[in-house]
Amino acid sequence: MADKSLALVADLGESFGNYTIGDDDAVLDLVTMANVACGFHAGDPRVMERTVRACIERGVEIGAHPGYPDLVGFGRRAMACTEDEIRTDTLYQMGALSAFVKAQGGTLSHVNPHGRMGNLTVTDPVHARGVADAVAAFDPELIVVTQEGLLADEARARGLRVALVFLADRGYENDGTPVLRTEPGALLHDADEVAARTVRMAKEGVVRTVHGTDIPQECDLVLLHGDNAEAIVNANKLRSALVAAHVAVKPLREVLADKARAVTV
Repeated sequence: MADKSLALVADLGESFGNYTIGDDDAVLDLVTMANVACGFHAGDPRVMERTVRACIERGVEIGAHPGYPDLVGFGRRAMACTEDEIRTDTLYQMGALSAFVKAQGGTLSHVNPHGRMGNLTVTDPVHARGVADAVAAFDPELIVVTQEGLLADEARARGLRVALVFLADRGYENDGTPVLRTEPGALLHDADEVAARTVRMAKEGVVRTVHGTDIPQECDLVLLHGDNAEAIVNANKLRSALVAAHVAVKPLREVLADKARAVTV
C-alpha cells in the first residue's frame, strides 16, 4: 500500500504553427495532469484544441499555463509588466483555453503560471496579486499550482486552493527558487538523478540545492518539462521510481483529498 500520493504533471501544448516541440502523446500516457500553453509563450488554437482533446481522451487533468506574451523567448525572459497587465493577460489566457475545454466537454482543473512570469509570482507581489486576482475572478474552484511563496499566500488569502509543485528536473537555489536557465545547473539531464532526488523529496521532504545544501521541500505534484529530448525517459524512470518507493501517482484532486484526510487523522 502506498504511504504517500503525488500527481505527475508536464508542460504540454507548446508547439506553434509548423514547429513541433516535445512528444505530447507519449508524455500524456505517463502523467496525471497537464499544464497546457495558452498561446502567449507557445501554442496556437489548433495546438490547444489537439492537446485538450488528447487530455480528455486519457482522463488527464487539464490546467492553464499562462505566461508572458513572448513567443520568441518562450516566456523565459522577464518583462516589465504592470499588475493590471499580469491580471488581464492571465485572465485572457485562461479564457482562451477554457473555451476549448468546454467545447469538448471537459473541465479546467488548475492554473500554473509559466516560465519567468511563474517564477516571479513566488517572490514579486505585483505578479502574485495579478495572477491571484485573475484566478479568483475567473473561477474560484480552480487550483493554483505554484511553489511556496507570495502567489501561494495571495491565493490562500482569496480562499483559493493551492497545490505545491516540485520541479523534478530543475536545479534549486538555497532560497528554494529554481536556478535561472541562463546559469549552470539550471536543468538536470540525468534521468536516474531526477528520479532519485524526487523520491528523496517525497519520502524525506528535502531537496539538495546546486550549492550542496539540503532544504525543506513540500509538494503535492511533480513537474517534468515536456520540451526537451529527455522528457519521455525522465517521465518513465520517475514514475517507476515513485511506484517502487510506495508513492502513489494520482490526479491532483485525489492527492489533495488524501492530504486533507491525513490532516484530520
